[in-house]
Amino acid sequence: MADVVGIIPARYDSKRLPGKPLVLLHDRPMIQHVYLRAAQAATLEKLVVATDDTRIQKAVAQFGGEVLMTSREHLSGTDRVAEAARKLMLTDDAIVVNIQGDEPLLRAEMIDSLVRNLQGNSDVPMATLAYQETDKNDLTDPGVVKVVLNAKGRALYFSRSPIPAVRDRSSPPPYFKHLGFYGYRNGFLQKFTKLSPGVLEKLEKLEQLRALEHGFSISVIVTPFDSISIDTPEDLARVRKIMEQ
Repeated sequence: MADVVGIIPARYDSKRLPGKPLVLLHDRPMIQHVYLRAAQAATLEKLVVATDDTRIQKAVAQFGGEVLMTSREHLSGTDRVAEAARKLMLTDDAIVVNIQGDEPLLRAEMIDSLVRNLQGNSDVPMATLAYQETDKNDLTDPGVVKVVLNAKGRALYFSRSPIPAVRDRSSPPPYFKHLGFYGYRNGFLQKFTKLSPGVLEKLEKLEQLRALEHGFSISVIVTPFDSISIDTPEDLARVRKIMEQ
């Protein structure tokens, strides 16, 4: 049985970009770009797409990827990943990496850093990624989530607002952009999806705050690699331009 599994949740119905996993980038569906890049991760023993749509299932099968059908009732990608982990009959100690299906510029090293962090920190149930932000426009963009860390590299808070607030502008702190990749121990992943949403999670619309509100630690790895989530037609055009270059 695999001990380290990457799962790519992919649903067809996106409000801002319908059929998002199947939009073409250089004559390949986006889900194929994500799958092929993730498959380069040295630490993954298995890689699966979890979907609720037969069109995505067919596309993944056509390029030779492994795919699992999951429920249409899930409210989040995390719930879909948890169901896929159950279908794969993973042990509680297995490491599950939630790989966003709309990040075709991801680097395999990002996945490996998540896995190795969890392997080296047995007391941490969950890990995620951050990138040191240099774009000032992103700081005020509520679509770009920011994170602050403690001295051990654990998350203190995630917010759509710029954090920390700066009183002394002569010495601005580093800002960290949260990247939506997660690693979990499977036992915690199954528990997490059963926890009640927290007050802060509802206010910020950020699912990861649920873990902090319930008292669990999230390890944050600062990666040198940025990534772009495709949520809108504008994001898609931006990524197409980057890939052309």
